[in-house]
Amino acid sequence: MTRKNIFAISGSLRAGSSNHTILEYLGKIMPQGITYTIYDGLSTIPAFDPSLDNGDPPAPVAHLRKNISKADAVIICTPEYAYGVPGALKNALDWTVSSGSFSGKPVALITASTGGENAHEAMIKILGALDAELSAQTTLLISFIRAKINANRDIIDTALVEDLHNLLKSLLSSL
Repeated sequence: MTRKNIFAISGSLRAGSSNHTILEYLGKIMPQGITYTIYDGLSTIPAFDPSLDNGDPPAPVAHLRKNISKADAVIICTPEYAYGVPGALKNALDWTVSSGSFSGKPVALITASTGGENAHEAMIKILGALDAELSAQTTLLISFIRAKINANRDIIDTALVEDLHNLLKSLLSSL
């Protein structure tokens, strides 16, 4: 059995964010035999410029595309900013349109914010446009996330823990 590779992207640039906490938690419950990487280069992606989207894109873009392409699945965990998708995440996703990096790729989408409904809905549409494989079992909206994580960055909401386990199980079953 070949080792599976899951690539995770946080839509938050803030170290220690709730979104990073969730991705770190998923890493702790990841079964053996899975290589799990949390991407830390979102802030290095330049603003999308179609004239640079060619066979030799900027190095951070090429790196992102390569990581998505070689992954067996992708997990995206994002907050909602001003009722939408954080600009850095949307920008990075724009860079993947022409590469087809997400085409047919199993993806889990977690939106964790105060509300999150608008960003969650927008991300489902964006990932659909990228031809990512999403299902109801691999999407999770977590509203009021800060009430579900304590000061030590532990997830204290038992329903959320169960939801995260179920989401991961569903994603892994698609591999």
